[in-house]
Amino acid sequence: MPRPRKSSPKPKRRAGHPLSRAPEPGKVSSPWTLGRSRGLQILQLAPFSKLPWLVHGFSTRVGGFSSLDGERLLNLGFMEWDTPENVNANRKKFQAALGADDLTLAPLKQIHSSLLYPFAAVPPRPCKGDASSTNTPGLLLAVQTADCVPILLVDPKKRAVAAIHAGWKGTLARITEKAVGRMRYEYGSKAAHLLAAIGPSVGSCCYEVAADFVSKFTAQFADAAEYFDEARSGEEPNPLQWLNMAPPGHQPPPKGVHLDLRKANRSQLLAAGLRPQNIFVSDLCTACRTDLFFSYRKEGALSGRLMSVVGIRSK
Repeated sequence: MPRPRKSSPKPKRRAGHPLSRAPEPGKVSSPWTLGRSRGLQILQLAPFSKLPWLVHGFSTRVGGFSSLDGERLLNLGFMEWDTPENVNANRKKFQAALGADDLTLAPLKQIHSSLLYPFAAVPPRPCKGDASSTNTPGLLLAVQTADCVPILLVDPKKRAVAAIHAGWKGTLARITEKAVGRMRYEYGSKAAHLLAAIGPSVGSCCYEVAADFVSKFTAQFADAAEYFDEARSGEEPNPLQWLNMAPPGHQPPPKGVHLDLRKANRSQLLAAGLRPQNIFVSDLCTACRTDLFFSYRKEGALSGRLMSVVGIRSK
């Protein structure tokens, strides 16, 4: 993700402040549910929960063994401000809350790419890439985010699943569309049968990027103009330059545009053949809801990492 802009230090949330209280379980838009388990709040998708052989969940920041500014956090990524012992304990607690103690976690070493690994077994060490898939029971696929888009794919016919981490680079490289194609190749999945959950990520309300992103995405996607609030490239003439007579090199940078990564990845799912009614998009913005999620854009280096998981129960 682009580096966060420098801003004044964010004040600590006081006990009793409206943002210090997470919403009650279930207070999210249907068909999403926000439930409590073992002191954690976990976001899930109702159509996925109806499949008895499937385990899935999107973590929140609430609870856990990590501590920052006096807040107990469920940080699931190995960050400089946290200890490996805390992170491993948080991961075990998250799995226990999902009822997935008997599954083996298979995280990735994410590099903002379009690389996907089909796992038949847990690799000896995390693979470098940003998506994985499996039809093997007992594996729990995982991606970590703190603004990027987590996407879980489920094939209820072939009992195959995939987990995708889509930042702007992965989205531009069509990682989501490629993941659908890989499931078709590896497991004989049909796109029309796939279900997709696009989890919490930074919304277009908070995701301002350089104007040249319009050109980057327009070069790759026919409908790219729909991803932005303004279809500007940053190369348009600036009339203020002639009005204020500022010398060359002293003009302010072009105003940014707002990018909707969720819409971009939903478009890829549709292009890959998924049915619109089988794509479920969370409307929760990680940057707006730092009471519930981590946001690198808002918190910088002191942000933790969320984890989105999906797997096939072994029994």
